Amino acid sequence: MSTARRIRRRMRTAVVAGSVGALLLGALTTPAGAAPSSTGETDAFEIGNHAMGSQIARVEGDNSSPATKARATQPQGVGADGMKAQATVAGIDVASYQGNVDWDHWWGEGKRFAYVKATEATSYENPYFAQQYNGSYNVGMIRGAYHFAVPSSSSGREQANYFVDNGGGWSGDGKTLPGALDMEYNPYGDDPCYGLNQAQMASWVRDFHDTYHSRTGRWPVIYTSTSWWNMCVGSAQSFGDTVPLWVARYADSVGPLPNGWGYHTIWQYTSSPLDQNSFNGAYDRLQALANG
Repeated sequence: MSTARRIRRRMRTAVVAGSVGALLLGALTTPAGAAPSSTGETDAFEIGNHAMGSQIARVEGDNSSPATKARATQPQGVGADGMKAQATVAGIDVASYQGNVDWDHWWGEGKRFAYVKATEATSYENPYFAQQYNGSYNVGMIRGAYHFAVPSSSSGREQANYFVDNGGGWSGDGKTLPGALDMEYNPYGDDPCYGLNQAQMASWVRDFHDTYHSRTGRWPVIYTSTSWWNMCVGSAQSFGDTVPLWVARYADSVGPLPNGWGYHTIWQYTSSPLDQNSFNGAYDRLQALANG
């Protein structure tokens, strides 16, 4: 039996043992309309299906307000070109919890880009991915896919391949953003760093990073919070030379950035009423990110 399969079996046992308390907290709610397991047995990751930022909001809280949301529309710091940012572009990210998204509504709200959850670990696929990914594209948004990482379950290489094979690829059509790797607090146990030390976590991220690039020709975006990254990766390795940073902070500013980055590309500034994001630059810079 493979190591990944043994870990999944142990996690199934852990989920069953602790499911009542977790369900009361809403941490392990099966999404409405989710497809049943094709194997006939309950999959721990499918039960979990964690949305981007769900664990950051759980641990760090969401202190966003109408005032902080307004602040997020204003440029902050420098952009990818090293110049002071002069504009922002509004966007959202969604997962199966949003179901079939009314993309015309969000276009009318001024959103011009979207990220859609594709996968988690190596056993979960978003059952609403096609409607969300294609729908955002069809309404005119620049869109991309993201992967919720579970580093304790399998290697970075395996998860990158699973992601690319199930919606996380990239195409040079000018409307597709590079895939994003969601790195945040562990929803499956007490150790926020999934039982890995900083060197091991950095190697896991590098494995994903290199595999994604070899498969798509693009470096992934990394989504994280400064607190989680500095605790779990720290200065073990730096990714700022190749990877656009998508930082989560639900307050009135981006705040200090994770180790290895001198500027942010996307800021997730609230999780209410759903995850909302601000691209740190003008629309042509967003197009440049899509074009590679």
